[in-house]
Amino acid sequence: MDLLRVAVEDQVVVAKTIWNQFDVLLADLDGVIYEGTQAIGGAVSSINDLQAQGVRVGYVTNNSSRKPETITQQLQGFGISAKPEDIISSGQTAVELLATKIPAGSKVLVVGGDGLRARVTAGGFEIVASSDDNPAAVIQGFAPDVSWRDLAEASYSIEKGAVWVATNNDWTLPQEKGVAPGNGTLVSAVHTAVGQLPLFAGKPEPAIFETALKVFNSTKALFVGDRLETDILGANRAGIPSVLVLTGISSRKDALAASMEERPTFIIGSLEELSTSYDEPEQTRRGWRCGKASVELLGDKVLVTDGDPGSIEALRAACKVIWNSGKHIHFLDVQSALYEKKA
Repeated sequence: MDLLRVAVEDQVVVAKTIWNQFDVLLADLDGVIYEGTQAIGGAVSSINDLQAQGVRVGYVTNNSSRKPETITQQLQGFGISAKPEDIISSGQTAVELLATKIPAGSKVLVVGGDGLRARVTAGGFEIVASSDDNPAAVIQGFAPDVSWRDLAEASYSIEKGAVWVATNNDWTLPQEKGVAPGNGTLVSAVHTAVGQLPLFAGKPEPAIFETALKVFNSTKALFVGDRLETDILGANRAGIPSVLVLTGISSRKDALAASMEERPTFIIGSLEELSTSYDEPEQTRRGWRCGKASVELLGDKVLVTDGDPGSIEALRAACKVIWNSGKHIHFLDVQSALYEKKA
């Protein structure tokens, strides 16, 4: 494993990092690198540190509204070195999926932003804006200016037999002002009208991860995301080790209650922890210990018996206790300090 030398009290010790044996870091964007137009604290310096060590970094996002060039400019504005080819969007995978369903050059009605339109055009399809043009397919992605008329034209086209592909089904989208509705809400509106669901291209479907592995020619990727139900589930389905970072949608409480399919390989508080030592939980007689924190299952009570309940180490240990208890979290009395937000 790769090793990181850390100076502690004038002594040099060797600490394991969670980077270890991986050849590329794949990161989500919204809730991991930024929220809306604002960079998340510590994210930029962490990415820069990894790149300075020769680590390749790619970005896998369900947001297809913007062109890779636009996203790259935003990352560069934060101080991150990035190229358009580093951006793997659900729009890219959606167009690849579309190409397997309709003939080349077919008419496609696009519901979404400039990024999705550019992908469709690059895929060799003709973009139309009305159901009167009899499109062979509808491709739907998020954009803040999607209107009722756009959703209506998509519905009319699908009812007439058009293939329906959606970039993703994210219900929410983290923004600097808070959590906003995502593409899943727009897909749901069309679903209500037409009575069927689309083919999904983005996370948690494995296709977008397969696209990323192909682009980066990677066999040992590590993926970091902020959502259990899309990022972590998708990485698990694709067989990629996953990191849950607690700077976006999924909370400490969500991690404790994660289903088997949504459990991350690693849990970190922020991206800064990618460059520091990572304490793996170790099983004890009545629970699990991680770093200075111990958590035990005493009857149906999940209690921190040593260390700070609000620490990331306590959360990792508590997750192991709950996940290995054989009981659903709803049947356990979990110490509230493990999941409550600090004032």
